Amino acid sequence: MDRRVGALRRAIADRKPVDAREAGAIDRFLADLDRLIAPFDEYADATHVTASAIVVSDLGVLLHRHKRLGLWLQPGGHVDTDEEPHCAALREVAEETGLSPRLPQDHLQLVHVDVHPGGRGHTHLDVRYLVETEPAQPKPAPGESQQVRWFTWDKSIAVADAGLRGGLRALRAVYG
Repeated sequence: MDRRVGALRRAIADRKPVDAREAGAIDRFLADLDRLIAPFDEYADATHVTASAIVVSDLGVLLHRHKRLGLWLQPGGHVDTDEEPHCAALREVAEETGLSPRLPQDHLQLVHVDVHPGGRGHTHLDVRYLVETEPAQPKPAPGESQQVRWFTWDKSIAVADAGLRGGLRALRAVYG
């Protein structure tokens, strides 16, 4: 088994779900992870691992409005070949927001898991990490969604995609 797959499997199996949706996502994620030959390769199977970040600062929670889906989501995307999932999440934050992300106290924190349709008939097995950034205005790169903004915890929960709300509620208890 690929070292990344083994580490991810252990981290997900150790998760205490924040709600029923995440509990189901963990079960589905683990089952799919066991059957996929190349779980990080978006071209190997319609179901694959993605990584994203719940970005926080003194300004609240950073979300972007997905260009195709029209939903307020956390930054994230596909994991590149030989890339660690948390590194993919950090890269996606930088690309989609123009900000400089970092792990809180240099400590990796997997804070949420979700399984959802990813467009083009794909299913995303999404791992979500807690990421901090400076309290600055985002400056997304050309080609990325330009609708990126900070929300209060309550407002982020109100506008976010349903698959993200449980994770935000759980983090609000700690950070909000």
